[in-house]
Amino acid sequence: MITYLKSLISNSPTNLISYAAYMEAVLYHPEFGYYMKDKQKIGSKGDFITTSNISNIYGRIVAKWFASVCKKHDLDPNFCEIGAGNGRFAHAFLQEWEKSINTTINYMIVESSPYHLKLQNELIPPRHNVIQVNNLDELEPFNGMIFSNELFDALPVHVIEKENGKLYEVMVGIKKETLYEEKVLLTNPAIHSFLEESMLELKDKQRIEVPLLMEGMVQDISKVLTKGVVVTADYGYTKEDWKHPSRIKGSLRGYYQHQMIDDVLQHPGEMDITTHIHFDWLIQKGEQAELVFHSKLRQDAFLLKAGILKELENHYDPNPFSEVSKRNRAIRSLIMPSGISSFFHLIIQQKDFIDTNLFEEGE
Repeated sequence: MITYLKSLISNSPTNLISYAAYMEAVLYHPEFGYYMKDKQKIGSKGDFITTSNISNIYGRIVAKWFASVCKKHDLDPNFCEIGAGNGRFAHAFLQEWEKSINTTINYMIVESSPYHLKLQNELIPPRHNVIQVNNLDELEPFNGMIFSNELFDALPVHVIEKENGKLYEVMVGIKKETLYEEKVLLTNPAIHSFLEESMLELKDKQRIEVPLLMEGMVQDISKVLTKGVVVTADYGYTKEDWKHPSRIKGSLRGYYQHQMIDDVLQHPGEMDITTHIHFDWLIQKGEQAELVFHSKLRQDAFLLKAGILKELENHYDPNPFSEVSKRNRAIRSLIMPSGISSFFHLIIQQKDFIDTNLFEEGE
């Protein structure tokens, strides 16, 4: 990886590359990129965990909710998951659909990682007839629901910082085998446009990530979707959140063997890199792309509205290792105020129909 980065940086006109170019290389390079490698990334032996790896209840609840949305709005039972990772969400979703919905469903996965494609094929039984594609546009036109979990937080971002009243872009260079940062005056017009449109005013010494690729991803989703719902599960901040003093250094972080690493120039190609997404920007770009904003819900609130409490079995089981006990603990962990769901929000957007209540009455 270092050899490739040295070549990439030395071939740039200034011997510097943006953080976006760095992240693109270390995360998505076909051979050296973190997400592309034949290496476990999710779970106890990986570098991080996701909600679907805590319990299959998450995928099961989304399956039931999607079935109710299809019935209510005469949507085709087409479900597309962008970036399905190890396939555990899809597996849980399809198990529940087979068990309680028991109608035909078309489940599509958009996945570019050969390693993850292999894991999905190993986990999901062939009878489910899951369609795997490398690019979203292969599904056009699409009627149904497009779902992603921790997709946008992994997109490459530019990094800028304000110093003495001037805006700088933080770039990446290399000396011998060591990567380093260097600030240059901000000249990228797309970043200036982002700041103007999002009405973000940085304080002196404040650093922030700029997700230029987010707009293109939102447009791609809207282009494919003819009618349906877009559900984005991720962690992020609103415009007001970014003003908090604790955000002064931005949110760019690495995760390596379940340890949070502030310096993302460490372990290139061996570490997950992530940022908190700009929720307001996602919603704004969605509206411009004909994705009508429905709601922004914390993940625990979404699960409650989607009926997770109906899954909770209250009868006492003295065996803490029984399936009932394990499932009940998993449900509680997903709805406890201090649990993993407190870190995530779901942005729900609609296209070609408007419904202020996508949930069953009384939920």
